Amino acid sequence: MFPPLPDQALAELGAAGGGPATLALLVRDQDSRRLLLLRAVLEAADASMECPPAARQRLHEDWALLEEAEALGAPGVAPHRSPVRVALCRPLLGPWARRCLQGLAPADSAADPERRRRELAEDLAHFSALVAAAAVRAGVPFAVRLTAHGGTLVLPSLGALRTGRPGPLRVDAVHRHGRLTLRRPGEPDVCVVPEDGGGAWSDARAWTPAYALPGLRPDDPPLPLEDLDPYRAAHGDPQCYGLTGPATLDDGERKHWLQAWSGTAAALRLGGERRLTEAATLLRCLVPLAMPDRASDDDRARGSCSATRREAFGAVLSSTPPDATRLAATLVHELHHAKLAVVSEMVPLHHADGRARYFAPWRPDPRPYDGLLQGAYAHLALADFHQHRALDGTDRTRLDADWSQFARYHAQVGAALPALVGSAELTPPGRKFVECLVEAHARMGEHPAPRTHAVRAREYVSAARRLWAQRLPGDPRAPLA
Repeated sequence: MFPPLPDQALAELGAAGGGPATLALLVRDQDSRRLLLLRAVLEAADASMECPPAARQRLHEDWALLEEAEALGAPGVAPHRSPVRVALCRPLLGPWARRCLQGLAPADSAADPERRRRELAEDLAHFSALVAAAAVRAGVPFAVRLTAHGGTLVLPSLGALRTGRPGPLRVDAVHRHGRLTLRRPGEPDVCVVPEDGGGAWSDARAWTPAYALPGLRPDDPPLPLEDLDPYRAAHGDPQCYGLTGPATLDDGERKHWLQAWSGTAAALRLGGERRLTEAATLLRCLVPLAMPDRASDDDRARGSCSATRREAFGAVLSSTPPDATRLAATLVHELHHAKLAVVSEMVPLHHADGRARYFAPWRPDPRPYDGLLQGAYAHLALADFHQHRALDGTDRTRLDADWSQFARYHAQVGAALPALVGSAELTPPGRKFVECLVEAHARMGEHPAPRTHAVRAREYVSAARRLWAQRLPGDPRAPLA
């Protein structure tokens, strides 16, 4: 069902690269897994005692509407960009599906049944809203009843209706002749007109349109800036991944994002043409975050904090970037975490346990083997990005900073490589992957940074080793791992 990862593709990815065919293979793999995950939700709902019959019936009605929209298609639109395919492959539908499967699983004795029922009802209601939005985009007429929860009804790719009521509230949605009418009990109708490229216009104050940034390249579709979707961060955990949580942007903040984004393609290209191709192929949405109070040194050096989620392939979570260059670096960093996560799903790279025991000079705490591999891979890509920019020399204002960043990331990866190479837990594909990483690191060393930057980078890593040894006295691996 899933195509294997060819040796050539593994070698390209191990060198922190990947040609168009390899990147397309990663995308197809993740799209296939997403569609299977959605099918699993339908099958789990049919079999689950946790799913009320009415909700089960509604799921099948929603799926039937999706099939109608898919059959209608959109004139002149490539199949992979059809409204239905775009809706089903939205990155944030992955976290939604995972939550649904958890809610449909048999409850343990300690679970709060009322809370489980309420959360499952909210999750399934979101799918109805997503299907309605996809049908609007496909031009399918319909009349359905949706349910708003928590005072908001989010229609992905269109926008959000604020109801002003915290509890469940029915919203009748009617789509005719390119207009969507939303009706709430005792409130004026809200009329919404979809716009090309994302969002939808309405003169109602209760409506907030979704927002999308222009495509990275002239022929690329707009990129959603997901500041409305309820699944854009881990449910119920504002501190997910050590971040402060998702941000909902005002007009000024959206303009700030657009300003940084407008130069991102050029900044990526200076770091190597493949960085632009990579971002245009893999990135499907940006999720705005607030900057945490305790951001790491690397986060502050890049001017933002960021993350990816394994279950949301194609999404990059980031605080508002200060400028295009630092946004480009964030994309390089996070998309390499995403690439390695996909590779690890396609082929096992190691059998190491999850014990946190390895020295990583970019973190103060011990890392498990997989975390060390992820960090080294992302930092190798950053070293490549900054070295390309420095060798290009076009951006003279950042030349010194690019050499400094390259020297630090290159030295940090060099400090992690002995532990990665020396592991007996690597599989044969994992051994090949790590060897390609080593070779790429060595090639970068053929064009070293100016001596001042190189010396500072080595001193930085040495200081990190000494601190590690002080925190873990008696651990012989501490200065060597």
